[in-house]
Amino acid sequence: MTSFELSVRFFLALAAILATCRVASLLGPLFGQPAVVMEMIAGVLLGPSVLGWLWPEAKSYLFPAEMVQFVGVIAQLGLALYMFCVGMEFRTGVFAANRRQGIIVSVAGAAVPFLLAVMAVTTLHSQPGLFQPEVTRWHAALFTAAALSITAFPMLARIIRENRLTGTSMGTVALAAGALDDVLAWCFLSIVIASLKSDWAIAAITIGAGGAFAFVTLTVIRPAMRVIASPVLAGKPLTQGWLSGVLVLLAVACYLTDIIGIYAILGAFMLGISMPRGGFAEKLVERIEPLTVSLLLPMFFVFSGLNTSIGLLDSASAIWTTLLLLVAACIGKGVGCSLAAKLTGSSTRDALCIGSLMNARGLMELIVLNIALDHNIITPKFFSIMVVVAIITTAMATPLFRLFRPAPSKLETIPAMT
Repeated sequence: MTSFELSVRFFLALAAILATCRVASLLGPLFGQPAVVMEMIAGVLLGPSVLGWLWPEAKSYLFPAEMVQFVGVIAQLGLALYMFCVGMEFRTGVFAANRRQGIIVSVAGAAVPFLLAVMAVTTLHSQPGLFQPEVTRWHAALFTAAALSITAFPMLARIIRENRLTGTSMGTVALAAGALDDVLAWCFLSIVIASLKSDWAIAAITIGAGGAFAFVTLTVIRPAMRVIASPVLAGKPLTQGWLSGVLVLLAVACYLTDIIGIYAILGAFMLGISMPRGGFAEKLVERIEPLTVSLLLPMFFVFSGLNTSIGLLDSASAIWTTLLLLVAACIGKGVGCSLAAKLTGSSTRDALCIGSLMNARGLMELIVLNIALDHNIITPKFFSIMVVVAIITTAMATPLFRLFRPAPSKLETIPAMT
């Protein structure tokens, strides 16, 4: 396919993506689901699982291999911009006041799934067609722990925002714990890859460089940005030059964290945290967020659906394995994080809300699964099983949260970004 043909088809594919996501989002309230979940389902509908099965010619025309790769690149841009905005709205003051709880909830959200993964893999590793032959039981357990402990960080952020929890202790604890859990999951994955390649430098570089990036961002870039952005903070407008400079910095941060191995969205999120609060961050969000949410972010939710085939779950053993992992996932994150939140001072309702939000996995898990598939750790069958787990646990999050959510008047908020 020539570049001209690709560009022509891209606009038709873009129209199909945006229209499908919009219709799905409008139907969300009928099923008690936020737009983020419906857009993930829209991606599955446009992929081989539905469109490719019902109308394979349309699927092949709209989304040939070259188009899927192109959509994937745009998806990464949209996700990075969105997580940058999330970082700018992250209430560091609230997190500082709740850091102990956030860390404990995060540890529980990683430790309990790890124990359950070890028990589950005792049964699953002997089943053919789930893991590649060279993957040992220990490797399988560590990878499964990463997949079960991951949190749908972008989706969690969007659910928190859609439910107006951005300035609450509950939302901040969940967001902070989700970010920490994702870092731990990437560390698990890097250890598995390093062990399989007999190159422990991979894991050491990922963990060490990731910590160094966070340290430099918070201790060097953050105070420097306060000084550089002082004219805007003093009331001057945010010019095109300011916006371009920040976007260059964002691109560099995403590049570095991708090279490190902790994924671009964490770099975007950390850079967002380092932006000066007040007028500067608010003006950046006003300029970046609308087009990102309406145009670019749906591309991310559709991209993984284009690579998912649920038709591989065609046997009783596959269904049993799916149910086993689904139960382990819900106990590990939902129950584990709820108990940790309760034991660290949250009310029962708040604790259940935090556990419900932390149990969402979504496309962060799909990213981990795609990496594992590329590194020959898992098979397409196990990939599809975990996709189903990701969709179900994410779809459960909002209904359970709304069931347990306290009255709005009881939610602790702060008036401005700090």
